Amino acid sequence: MNETVSGVAGAEATADEGRVILPGSTVGILGGGQLGRMLALAGSALGYRFVTLDPTPDAPCGQVARQITAAYDDREAARELAGQADVITYEFENVDAGVADMLMRESYVPQGSRLLYTTQHRLREKRAVEAAGARVAPYAEIGSERELREAAARFGLPCVLKTATGGYDGKGQFVIRSEEEIPEAYRLLSRAGTELVLEQFVRFEKELSVIAARSPRGETSVFPPAENIHVDNILHLSIVPARIGGDVRREAERLALRIAEGLGVIGLIAVEMFLTADGELFVNELAPRPHNSGHYTMEACRTSQFEQHVRAICNLPLGDTSLLTPVVMVNVLGEHVEPLLARMARPDETAAKLGVAPKVHLYGKREAKSKRKMGHINVLAPDVDAALKWIAETTIWKV
Repeated sequence: MNETVSGVAGAEATADEGRVILPGSTVGILGGGQLGRMLALAGSALGYRFVTLDPTPDAPCGQVARQITAAYDDREAARELAGQADVITYEFENVDAGVADMLMRESYVPQGSRLLYTTQHRLREKRAVEAAGARVAPYAEIGSERELREAAARFGLPCVLKTATGGYDGKGQFVIRSEEEIPEAYRLLSRAGTELVLEQFVRFEKELSVIAARSPRGETSVFPPAENIHVDNILHLSIVPARIGGDVRREAERLALRIAEGLGVIGLIAVEMFLTADGELFVNELAPRPHNSGHYTMEACRTSQFEQHVRAICNLPLGDTSLLTPVVMVNVLGEHVEPLLARMARPDETAAKLGVAPKVHLYGKREAKSKRKMGHINVLAPDVDAALKWIAETTIWKV
């Protein structure tokens, strides 16, 4: 493979390392939300420039990078993005297929379109995870209410009906708890016009996630597993170190790396898992990008997930992912913004008492809607119990 180097002149790379995008180059981001914003902030420290494409004027990423304001399926806007960028990445999975194909032809998108094609569809994703040697919950493709009844009878109740595409933060899902709910579940979710997937309900003790990275040169790394707690199907807390045994931690990391290598990931992939009472791990979902449960890395690890993603797509050597301090990441939703700002205006006696350091990240979104992710706080602490106690003793999340 012929070596190509972009960026600052005079640097060298060996022929088998592939294309290297050096600092001084411009990274294009398809999507201008908070993940793009944090990518741009981390990559700017390395010396990269950024341009983003997003339909929302003054999007979170657009506040820290050049922004092309246009719809995601606007091909001319995508072509403009390609013309300004040396490398293109994306901050969300639901990229228009036509735009993705065009960008693959006309620019450099190291993540490619194959991984997007796989992770945009729950059935394809599950089959890919199984092919990589990891377990998923038993599942069935559903094409009719009759098929739903038959599969529910096989799996037992409760079970979870999901749309194959488009769901996030609990959307596109229906937990079926009784036979009487089957017609309603099928009627509601079939409106999406996509295939449906029924999953056997996994009775888990903990939800975990692991962020893995892989570069074009084949280098891989993994961040410490996070223990995740959801409220109303939205991530609330990520606790690191996760309160799990060493064997489970090593197996979770091994599975994430195996999936990253098996799917040929370039950049980051977040692997969400269920841990059962008998110590088994089931992969729930994948996200081929930085992930909410990896925000803790921003202060708590030697290298953040955002810097690591930039390093991976640009084919730089990957950074050290060692954990520097225990941490709990807590999401700030729309209803939490006012009490948070009020608390920030005065000395934090609770933090001083507990010896914790809350690090606030707000995303610059204009409207603080209820249940909308507006920011997060990384609570650095001597141990996770102290961080959890700070969160419990504030009034921010009691709204």
